Amino acid sequence: MNEQNENEMLTFGGHLEVFRQMLFRILGVASLIAVVIFCFKEFTWEILMAPSEWNFCTYRWLESVMQTIGIDFHFKEFHVEMIATDLSSQFMTHITTAVYLGLLGTSPYILYELFRFISPALYENERRYSVQVAGIIYVLFLLGVLMSYFVLFPISFRFLGTYSVSAKVVSNITLDSYISTFVSLTLVMGVVFQLPVIAFFLGKLGIVTSDLLARYRKHSFIVIMLVAAIITPPDLMTLILVTIPLYLLYEVSIRVVKWVEPKD
Repeated sequence: MNEQNENEMLTFGGHLEVFRQMLFRILGVASLIAVVIFCFKEFTWEILMAPSEWNFCTYRWLESVMQTIGIDFHFKEFHVEMIATDLSSQFMTHITTAVYLGLLGTSPYILYELFRFISPALYENERRYSVQVAGIIYVLFLLGVLMSYFVLFPISFRFLGTYSVSAKVVSNITLDSYISTFVSLTLVMGVVFQLPVIAFFLGKLGIVTSDLLARYRKHSFIVIMLVAAIITPPDLMTLILVTIPLYLLYEVSIRVVKWVEPKD
């Protein structure tokens, strides 16, 4: 019995050592990418600040769509001043942003390392299954990030940055506020876009069925609209642009659950 406990402790210690080495590799790669991003300051911040411009590509695309369907629509030009209130705020924001982007850029490698860590305990079919699930999670997260960057954040910034209760009040947006809002909305959309994956596991566990999701389709649409209204400014166009992809994800979730549920 003592020998068995000793072997279990040795195995546990070995797993901890492997896990520790994995963390060091992940931190090393993330740090390297963060340093590269930090050094390419002009390029990085040109991308990060692009959604704050009045002529951002999303606005041009929406104008083109409107003109295609025969509506002469143009967004009004706007300018929002960005300020830094503390002596070190720009430098510290530059560092933290490089860390955020470094972790985002390292995410494929993180998934790879996690798979390497758990793969010895999996059967061959479970390994293929895990790779597919990890790939889908990552693709959905990237779609959420792109949705935030091209739709949710620029329109939110446009509305909130130009909103004024009085002509006597001038809005000066701090750099910290800009980046924190950008990161928050990006993470929210990245998580929200995991709806099909969540539905997949709930369907596997038998907690939900495709018939149940289909039966409450109308109720879910209302809930999705409420969620979209919470995470977006009170603007009808933004509400529509966010509600449509979220509802499409719900429809995809119904088909995912139908695919994984037991067949009669």
